[in-house]
Amino acid sequence: MLQTPAGFLPLIQPAPAENIQTLVFHKDRLLLREESLALPPQAELLAAGVELAGAMPLGTWEGRYWQVAQAPHDTPPLEGHAYVGLRALFGAVDDGLLGVAGRGYQIAEWARTHRFCGACGSPMLLAPGERAMRCTSCSHLAYPRISPAMMVLIRKGRQRLLAAHANSPYKRYTALAGFLEAGESVEEAVHREVFEEVGLRVHNLKYFGSQSWPFPHSLMIAFTAEYLDGEIVTDPSEISDARWFGPEDEWPALTHTVSIASELLAANRP
Repeated sequence: MLQTPAGFLPLIQPAPAENIQTLVFHKDRLLLREESLALPPQAELLAAGVELAGAMPLGTWEGRYWQVAQAPHDTPPLEGHAYVGLRALFGAVDDGLLGVAGRGYQIAEWARTHRFCGACGSPMLLAPGERAMRCTSCSHLAYPRISPAMMVLIRKGRQRLLAAHANSPYKRYTALAGFLEAGESVEEAVHREVFEEVGLRVHNLKYFGSQSWPFPHSLMIAFTAEYLDGEIVTDPSEISDARWFGPEDEWPALTHTVSIASELLAANRP
């Protein structure tokens, strides 16, 4: 499952180091060698004149100091390299690298979108001692954006409710999911989203697990729940179809196993 690898130590301040690895992003794509999908070495980036002065600290892993930089939007990749989306790297690169890259992208995107204060428009600088940008004029603090979202697999005896999400890039059946609203607990969000999306009521919620999901800055919090009452009535703006899957039904094929959704479905297959 996509996650920060064991042994990774996060850092919020730059650290002097001899062995440095910089993750260079262009919007939401990572700079990699075209043939091997390997990261370009630090010396190669410097020799090519890649701007690294504003690189953000990320952490240490496998004896190296890792930092992340966001290339200007009109910057072409180095010769023999390409900017590759993280989704395209599922199963193609080391899981640990993918986990670090996912974490790095969220930091790079936060830094890119918080160069100026949202309150007064003045320039922002990295605040000492914490992962935050501080306004140089009004001292407003901006932390990395994290968008919590609930996920729930509903069980009804030996049946499981799965749905095809109308706005998902993958047209397949999976668990219900939705973002939390301001002032709402995760459990309240589960009950609200289930009723809004499929018209059902549930109970006996049980926490399953969580996962940082860098597309672009989600935190997925997964549950199982037991069916209480109601008939399936879908919200077509959210759900294109929803139905119960039992032991006799063909279970949806999983195109990858990097998400907590795949873990949730695998652990609760009827």
